[in-house]
Amino acid sequence: MSHERRHRRALVALVSLGTSLLVTLAFATRPALAHAGSLGGSLRSVPAPFWLVVVSGGGIVGLSFLVSAFVTDDETLGAFARRHVYVGQSVELVATALRIGGVLGLLVVFGSTLFGPPVAIANLGVLLVWVGWWAGFTMLTYLVVDVWPVVNPWRTLGGLFRTVHRADTRILPKRVGSWPSVVGLLGLVWVEVVSPLAATPRALAVVVAGYTVVTLAGAVVYGDDWFEYVDPLSRVFRLYGLLAPIQRTDGGLSISFPGSALARVRTSMDADDVAFVVALLWVTTFDGLVATVAWSELLDAVAPVPSWSVNLFGIVAGFLFFFVVYRRAAIAARRTADTYVTGDFIAGWFAPALVPIAAGYHLAHFAGYVIGLAPALGAVATAPLSPPAAISVVSVPDWFGGVQLAFVVLGHLLSVWVAHTRSFDIFPGRLQPLRSQYPFVVVTICYTATSLWVVAQPTIGGVAG
Repeated sequence: MSHERRHRRALVALVSLGTSLLVTLAFATRPALAHAGSLGGSLRSVPAPFWLVVVSGGGIVGLSFLVSAFVTDDETLGAFARRHVYVGQSVELVATALRIGGVLGLLVVFGSTLFGPPVAIANLGVLLVWVGWWAGFTMLTYLVVDVWPVVNPWRTLGGLFRTVHRADTRILPKRVGSWPSVVGLLGLVWVEVVSPLAATPRALAVVVAGYTVVTLAGAVVYGDDWFEYVDPLSRVFRLYGLLAPIQRTDGGLSISFPGSALARVRTSMDADDVAFVVALLWVTTFDGLVATVAWSELLDAVAPVPSWSVNLFGIVAGFLFFFVVYRRAAIAARRTADTYVTGDFIAGWFAPALVPIAAGYHLAHFAGYVIGLAPALGAVATAPLSPPAAISVVSVPDWFGGVQLAFVVLGHLLSVWVAHTRSFDIFPGRLQPLRSQYPFVVVTICYTATSLWVVAQPTIGGVAG
């Protein structure tokens, strides 16, 4: 048996183990609206007619393209995309502290979810995962800088194991690519939706334990390649990190205009990487969609079909729809630009421009969530085993809904700028880059309208998350 075949079977075994753990948990727990928003304090319905929200948001994105159409000078666009300022080297002592902090954080999550209070709002592990990490830390990643490669406790523990035992690192089969990370991301969000991970600390402990087993095994066998191509969380943070104004480079830290690193990506993504970007875009929207009254009514309408199967169909079908639409837009861009560049290349070249859209929706989805639950996290952290009897939660004002809409629109505007900037790198002249953007602008406007429609929908219990 060839080495590549053995490596491929080992990878399949690891991915199958992870999938089995996810499916087992999903079927072993009761159906519930139990993703992060079950803690409360996230989105509120925007106090405005949703048709007005949708039309105005889509109009702003369309208008932004018309404005950018007047900027057809590559040098002018490059002034924002290519300019950066170095601020010095990163300090190894800080990196070491972050690594230790990541491992300690993982241990605290395990201990709190297993032995802490059974009430989610009083459990430090639950609050750390959803408020401190998935909401707050992710926002830090695209708003400031990506430090997940240093903080990642599974990377730290896997590297330590390989060093101590001098384990040989295998090479991932090239045929596999990063498709396992696409499946992993869709699977994690599906389990998040159908299982009470934010309502039942013990369920969250099982998921974290299963994820730890699979990830550590992959890190030990494949080393950094596991986090580069397979681990969905590492890939999410890496993409979001390219949006941040501070970038960690071999020469130290540099500061540039937000999204500049996305505009400076010099290669075209392969189909598997494009699929992952689209999956990130879709699951961010789906996570908000499932908390709306409209989705709840849909589940009631199709009863007695199990809700887990409807959610599974929704997350897979939505991803496939988004992926096909984006690929079709790339093919159409090839015609409108009248170029010999292939549609596959165009799809991969403009895929980085989708990241700001996902980040804008994530920020809209979780900004109020962090504000509302930050006091609870602080109070529980002071006494994790015996938290206060009365835990305060901040209620965001009604006008904050307008801020959420602004976050969504700003993400789409930044996406238009990144795509417009990248178009001048592969198409000559002034008109051809502009014409290449026509299909993508249509898709962006449609997606803006969809995102804003979700944000404007009434949510279960008045909040979404």
